[in-house]
Amino acid sequence: MYHNPVLLKESIDALITNPDGVYVDVTFGGGGHSREILKRLSSKGKLYSFDQDLDALNNSIDDERFTLINQNFRFLENSLLMYGVTEVDGILGDLGVSSHQFDAAERGFSTRSDAPLDMRMNVMQHLDARKVVNEYEEEHLADIFYYYGEIREARKLAREIVHARKSKEIVTTEDLKKVFSYIPQFKQNKFFAQLFQAIRIEVNQELEVLKEMLLQSYKILKKEGRLVVISYHSLEDRLVKRFLKNGMFEGEPERDIYGNYAKAFELLKSKAIIPTEEEIEENSRARSAKMRIGIKI
Repeated sequence: MYHNPVLLKESIDALITNPDGVYVDVTFGGGGHSREILKRLSSKGKLYSFDQDLDALNNSIDDERFTLINQNFRFLENSLLMYGVTEVDGILGDLGVSSHQFDAAERGFSTRSDAPLDMRMNVMQHLDARKVVNEYEEEHLADIFYYYGEIREARKLAREIVHARKSKEIVTTEDLKKVFSYIPQFKQNKFFAQLFQAIRIEVNQELEVLKEMLLQSYKILKKEGRLVVISYHSLEDRLVKRFLKNGMFEGEPERDIYGNYAKAFELLKSKAIIPTEEEIEENSRARSAKMRIGIKI
């Protein structure tokens, strides 16, 4: 079961400005957003959707205006070029892990079930969670937990994993959880969510991939084209917010003598758009969602 698309009406309302235009959904998943985009397009419109997960191909849409590209969205520009597309009217990204990936226990994304340590969005890639947990140096693990999981005791956790794997390889999600069996029950949900998030981001290089996609989005968007991004944790949202503000991920842009700088995007709304209480009640995945919309200047 793929998740109900979050902020569906709000995101597509913001995205579509030209029914005859060319649009991109970089996170196809169950196809919820893509189907809504197609409803808004004329017979001349065109939609290209991306998903690296082979499972998502089962959800492909039979529509001559639609093309599904089985590829990581870090290859956005080159993949579109193969179809002769050099500029588009709008790009939508609904980031993170789909409910389907969480619910498929064998993929190892969920903290709720015992499964092989995997967490690959692209099952064809070599790096998986088992390799990260069992082969990364202690210092590297600590950095992952600190920066990607925002866990303060990152060094302690890394040390405990390295100690545990000396006597027995950590193979399953339960093996990993047993290393931290001392964590009080009332803290476990949040702790393991942060730990699994950190490992998952490393396995899939999620933040680097997001940066590459954002930079390419700016290059291929037409003037006044829309970039709509829905994120689910502060690390992603921070990157999107900074990029839409000044086209950079860190540091400050060069300013002229009046203190002004060249903007990449105009924000459609100054603050992030969040789901209504009603949507959160119907779809718990929406709880942490933040949507930001940029218009290319």
